[in-house]
Amino acid sequence: MADHLCPSTLAADIDQQKCPLKNYGAGVSFYTPMQSIPAGTATVPQPSGNSIPKLFQPIKLRGIELQNRIVMSPMCQYSADNGKHTVWHLTHLGGIIQRGPGLTIIESTTITEEGRITPEDSGLWEDSQIEPLKRLTDFAHSQGQRVGIQLNHAGRKASTVAPWIDRKAAAPAGAGGWPDKIFSVSDVPYDEHTHLPQILTLDGIAVIKKAFVAAAQRSLAAGFDAIEIHAAHGYLLHAFLSPATNTLLAPYGGSSENRMRLLLEIVEETRAVIPSAMPLLVRIPGSDWVEGGFTVDDAALLGAELAKRGVDFIDVSTGGLMSTQKIISSPGYQAPFSRAVKKAVEGAGALVSVVGLITSAAQAEELLQNGSADVVFVGRPFQKNPGLVWQWAEELGLELRVANQIGWGYGQHAGRGIKVDLGKDALFN
Repeated sequence: MADHLCPSTLAADIDQQKCPLKNYGAGVSFYTPMQSIPAGTATVPQPSGNSIPKLFQPIKLRGIELQNRIVMSPMCQYSADNGKHTVWHLTHLGGIIQRGPGLTIIESTTITEEGRITPEDSGLWEDSQIEPLKRLTDFAHSQGQRVGIQLNHAGRKASTVAPWIDRKAAAPAGAGGWPDKIFSVSDVPYDEHTHLPQILTLDGIAVIKKAFVAAAQRSLAAGFDAIEIHAAHGYLLHAFLSPATNTLLAPYGGSSENRMRLLLEIVEETRAVIPSAMPLLVRIPGSDWVEGGFTVDDAALLGAELAKRGVDFIDVSTGGLMSTQKIISSPGYQAPFSRAVKKAVEGAGALVSVVGLITSAAQAEELLQNGSADVVFVGRPFQKNPGLVWQWAEELGLELRVANQIGWGYGQHAGRGIKVDLGKDALFN
């Protein structure tokens, strides 16, 4: 392979140091300049002499290490073609990934065709859906970044339409919907606009378990670094957990133990088929925000049971189960729920995240410092600003590495990050 002079070397050494013209890093088959230091990594030591804020301190997640504690939360794009990711996903997600969240988690990805929220949902119910996802994970790995996937079944919230078309409409058969294949733990629809569900039988539950495990195995083939099981926001596994929706009898209904059974079985079977070094995450509800629903005490109990079964990361969110919910929202409003779960799993080795209306670096740092969570999940701010990690570093006065192709124009070079105060001559100095 031809050589060329490394552009990052000092002029005095340029005749002594050479590097490959093309870098095929991380086992990918395409050329891209390598990032010797992944974007999103704080410079150590900081030129200011200041300590690095907790938000930008690395953290170990089973067999991987995150360079910072900002995780891009899964956000549905409703842009897949028969479950397959498209160029939209590659460009949209790739632009965020290359800017260095500690971990990027791909949107809710359904384990069965009828488990989609909309006809345009991401899917992993068949092998043909693996390759488009692998394009994204290959790109992430070429940049030294980590990427996970969220596996889900929509339950009684399936067969709706993309929210920008209508937030209160079900997808009929003539529009690609599947109104006669909606399954849940009761025959009560989510609201007057959604389809009537059928009650899952024991055989149907067994199919769901197998589908989660099969989707996890496809996730491995697609090259993901972590897997998250979605058991919140009113989807199928959440409906099993909550006494407000689960009308089944034993073994999957009735007591708290029975209502947790399906999720715990899926966790155990998934943990058994993925590598021992691979992190397993679960998104759980912290509250249903309805009378007689799943509570923060239930969440603490569930978190402890998940940690016993090898779950490495518990992602706490709330709501979405009932259209009658009464959410009281404010900045960081879900922190009390994540804090309770974090206390319940203390010493068990599981990390806990907080999500919801986290809009500034100072707020995120405070949530980590006060014990609300180990990591922050951020969703919509990344939609507005793919460079959120860089922005938050600037807000905290931190020197940070960004991708070489972006950083060179701001004075980044040879192991140093972007300075907070660039000055007008940064490009030429």
